[in-house]
Amino acid sequence: MRRILTSIFLLHLFFSYGQKNIYQSEKFEALSENHKVLAIIPFFTNLDLKKDVNETDLIRLEEREGYAVQDALETYFGRGKRRKKFSVDFQNTKNTNAILAQSNVTYANIDTYTIKQLSEILGVDGIVSGNLDLNILLSEGVSRDFSFIDYILGDANYGRIGIKVSDGNTGKLLWKYEKEINKKSGRNTTDLIESMMKKATRKFPYDKER
Repeated sequence: MRRILTSIFLLHLFFSYGQKNIYQSEKFEALSENHKVLAIIPFFTNLDLKKDVNETDLIRLEEREGYAVQDALETYFGRGKRRKKFSVDFQNTKNTNAILAQSNVTYANIDTYTIKQLSEILGVDGIVSGNLDLNILLSEGVSRDFSFIDYILGDANYGRIGIKVSDGNTGKLLWKYEKEINKKSGRNTTDLIESMMKKATRKFPYDKER
């Protein structure tokens, strides 16, 4: 039994850390040379909750989780900017959402717009966006109590998040970071973003300290 548990643990380490989860375009320097301001838009969320939720409530909850990530990223980047850490500014998300609303871009239809269109609407050089797959409501907070048996039973995996930066002029993907969400990721959305961005900070392309 001990050998089986050890094997499972080693496999988990391999798949968690042995795979590349950060991508950066070879054309990043050329495409981002004149970037000054990026906008963070709400994340596209897919919830697969264990409890029964009607369709209307599910859509509302997915939207809430998507905006929670947007807020958490603004908090993280804002803190970094005050330390003069990033080479670009990030548009205030309240302004971002207000401009989108004025242009009739909603959470329900934002995925029908291209990166280039959204950049033109928002008047920015690039877009920070992403996808969130969850089987819990991360914005409400979760327990960080952890046991090895969770990995065997599959109860440690809450989903996955992917953060992307795209060039506004061409719409091309410049940078992407993906991460599994589990009990070690943090107690809530803010914790998750803080934790994952700290791990990616040396590879974040707009980081002045790279």
